[in-house]
Amino acid sequence: MTTSLLIAIAGVFLLAGFVKGVIGLGLPTVAIGLLATTMPPSQAVAIVIVPAIVTNIWQTFVGPYLRDIVRRLWPLMIGTCLGIWSGSGLMTGPYARFGAMVLGVLLVIYAVIGLRKLRFTVTRAHEPWVGGVVGVLTGLVSAATGVQVIPSMPFMQAIGMDKDELVQALGVFFTTATIALAFNLSSAGLLTVSVALPGLVALVAAFAGMMLGQTVRGLMNAETFRRWFLIALLLLGIYLGGNAALAR
Repeated sequence: MTTSLLIAIAGVFLLAGFVKGVIGLGLPTVAIGLLATTMPPSQAVAIVIVPAIVTNIWQTFVGPYLRDIVRRLWPLMIGTCLGIWSGSGLMTGPYARFGAMVLGVLLVIYAVIGLRKLRFTVTRAHEPWVGGVVGVLTGLVSAATGVQVIPSMPFMQAIGMDKDELVQALGVFFTTATIALAFNLSSAGLLTVSVALPGLVALVAAFAGMMLGQTVRGLMNAETFRRWFLIALLLLGIYLGGNAALAR
């Protein structure tokens, strides 16, 4: 790890933490997407793991809805863990070279869904089985790319949680999914002492960005920020997908 790369990592996580502080999510998505422009997605995920777990644990316990969230989301969380573990070789095996391309496509899908404000509805009666299926798909995607927002995020919006409950639910879900992903990375030998320093730099920068984002959240139009954030993700996804396709 060169000094310039550590500075770049700090800048990436300062931005990713800022995004999370303003809108409640986006740290792994932004960080992995930006880091993947200079390193393999598997290495980017290894650096993201600790900051993602710590910031999501903090978000998990900010709110009174934890018991109800676990009761409603347990099929999603179990399915996600099973999907992640069953796809343990996707990030490091023979298909690893497709990781950046898949990540780019997912960022584009996520951005388009957000920009078009597409909303789905899942009734309470169908929540358990739909959540389980969505969880397995999310887990497989996460095992390949480290990103856990597709299709879990549209599902959590579809089951009708209010704003504050959804923010806490994102913390609960992403904590569970990221810990499950950490087992995959550890088994693959990616969580080594070499990521300790960049992980620490990333953690400090992420919390600094979150504090700044939470301060700014009350001073700016969150919807305007969200729209430009999604446009940036769309462009980043196009770049990652196109660059990976040309590299092949």
